[in-house]
Amino acid sequence: MSIPVRILSFYLPQYHPIPENDAWWGKGFTEWTNTAKARPLYRGHHQPNVPADLGFYDLRLPEAREAQAALAKTYGIHGFAYWHYWFGDGRTLLEKPFLEVMRLGQPDLPFCMAWANQTWTGIWHGLKNKILIEQTYPGKDDDIRHFQYLLPAFHDPRYIRVNGKPVLIIFNPESLPDSIAFTGLWNELAIKEGLSGVYFIGIRYLGWDYQAEGFDAKTIHQPIHYLEIYEKNLLHKIRNAFRRRLTGAIPLVAEYPELIRSYRFGSFPDQDFIPTVVPNWDNTPRSGRRGYVFQGSTPALFRDHLSDAIRFTRERAGTDGLLFIKSWNEWAEGNYLEPDLRWGHGYLEAIRDALACS
Repeated sequence: MSIPVRILSFYLPQYHPIPENDAWWGKGFTEWTNTAKARPLYRGHHQPNVPADLGFYDLRLPEAREAQAALAKTYGIHGFAYWHYWFGDGRTLLEKPFLEVMRLGQPDLPFCMAWANQTWTGIWHGLKNKILIEQTYPGKDDDIRHFQYLLPAFHDPRYIRVNGKPVLIIFNPESLPDSIAFTGLWNELAIKEGLSGVYFIGIRYLGWDYQAEGFDAKTIHQPIHYLEIYEKNLLHKIRNAFRRRLTGAIPLVAEYPELIRSYRFGSFPDQDFIPTVVPNWDNTPRSGRRGYVFQGSTPALFRDHLSDAIRFTRERAGTDGLLFIKSWNEWAEGNYLEPDLRWGHGYLEAIRDALACS
């Protein structure tokens, strides 16, 4: 039986200044800062990536958020998975755009939350050992406080659910001190608040036993998994090593056509997961020569890759048709669907076409 597919795109809120980023990186820093100053690092390297229709938006403006949602709806994206930053003891960052989505009740687009539970370091800028803000887990009282913080969102009619449960994606389940206690507590709190529980999705590797850790489903964080599969091919591995040595340690460059040829969802031995599809990748605006580049991505190749994921998803009823794309707007990772000056609406049109034809 074929089930309807719900495509959710991860959504980065780092497009407005905050005092912390001002202190760490300079006044007015946002994701656009690195995006705009990027330059090619080798022959054939396309940089910078420049936004088209939406421009260099500021997410404090409701007009910017409405325009994003309108584009997403037009091309078949069901909703956004907003990255959410809770560092313990009630400390949050980059929360303003989502709080405005809640306060205004707009845009009218389904959403869920993705908890980015990791310590922020300076690794983006070559400061690997510099801790900017640490992810902490103070204990049960903080877990309850965190749940209460998200509860209004869980009750929002726009919130994405599976089996009646609001979806919460957790970036790093492994770092939870006791995932069984955490998920059990939140399910208990949710039921007391009139919900059916919480539908926990963890981002881990294929063989992870998510059920043993209190989770309902899993996906795989990208692009590392693409590269792991790509470099199982010895020729790819040798070619990259030679290229980097010959050119003075350019970024790790993987050919997108070969990546997706290797990355076939039906071939994975562990099929009880939710696919996460990557349209493009180039995080050299953040990481310079330490970055990764998926070279040769085009809307047509992405459409074919997404079609494979859609077919895989439609054959499985257990995850209620969920399928992730990473990402809607991670411009400094070269990882986005929003229109740019190079491809226009090409990647969005690929989603519409893949949904129609798969």
